[in-house]
Amino acid sequence: MQIVCLGLSHKTAPVEVRERFAVLESHLGVTALELKQLPHVEEAVVISTCNRVEFYAATHNPEGVLSSLEQMIGQKVGDASLGKGCFVPQSGETSIRHLFRVTSGLESMVLGETEILGQVKKAYQAALENGATSRHLNKLFQRAFNVAKEVRTNTNITKGPVSTGSAAVELAEKIFGRLEHCKIMILGAGETAEMTAKALLSRGAKAIFVSNRTYERAHALAEGMGGKAIHFDEWEKEFHDLDILIGSTGAPHAVVAHERLASMMVHRTDRPLFCIDLAVPRDFEPVINELEGVYLYDIDALQAIAEESIAVRRQELTHCERLIERHVEEFDKWLRTAPPNSFIKTAGGKVVAERVLPAR
Repeated sequence: MQIVCLGLSHKTAPVEVRERFAVLESHLGVTALELKQLPHVEEAVVISTCNRVEFYAATHNPEGVLSSLEQMIGQKVGDASLGKGCFVPQSGETSIRHLFRVTSGLESMVLGETEILGQVKKAYQAALENGATSRHLNKLFQRAFNVAKEVRTNTNITKGPVSTGSAAVELAEKIFGRLEHCKIMILGAGETAEMTAKALLSRGAKAIFVSNRTYERAHALAEGMGGKAIHFDEWEKEFHDLDILIGSTGAPHAVVAHERLASMMVHRTDRPLFCIDLAVPRDFEPVINELEGVYLYDIDALQAIAEESIAVRRQELTHCERLIERHVEEFDKWLRTAPPNSFIKTAGGKVVAERVLPAR
């Protein structure tokens, strides 16, 4: 028995191609079952995220399955040439290694990110519940989840912020501790400000206000995050209990002046203010950072923090790859030596027992 994989990712295809092949989460199980119906396919799992679409199969005929897969994919999008050169075929140890790297975040756009593990678990669970997997892929994916856990536990590949949003969150937590009671104000309604605010909200911050020169845009952004829109000339009225102030207006000059902010800070007692300046040109006068209780970070400072973390993660790659290689060798040996009548028992999506059935 061999494992094969045919997939594309952010490394091989732009988003306009990836989206054509994407499989809805609700269709993952059904699609895996369709894949299992192809000639020579014994078991199947389909993974689909914003950055990758991958088809895994257990088979005795890798070449035949890869050929059938390519035909099925072309038929689904109605254009056999669309994914030409984007889908990468893999088999044997290469496909096993690839899955272990994917679940461990080593193939992600953001090195070491952990969201992919949950996405792969959902894809496997969908295939399992639809009867598309059996002992080989059950054991393979359970091993992949264990590898990911070991990589997280024994290396620093997931440590530190790796985006301006995550860097801002980490800094905010250092300043305020828990963010549940933090009040956030966004000046402007840009995409970067929205992503940063969502990152803060994901870590517990709940109250959010949006102020923009075009009130309709402020309202649309605030509504999307369960917040409240404020007219631009009235945002200072909410300043008294503000914790985090995000600037992303696109104005040609600073909209938060040192003198004005200094006068407002007088009325705050032992209450720090975290300012995130995502605008270019900057929304905050740099000298604001000298005010007592004010912590100002512009987009370059946040990106520098993120890049430091990426550098640390890259240094961990060799450690991660050695760990993964050991698991690849062990699983490949099991594939080659496991009795054909062995049985894998699963419960709740996990392998709970393996035994050899008596010969008939």
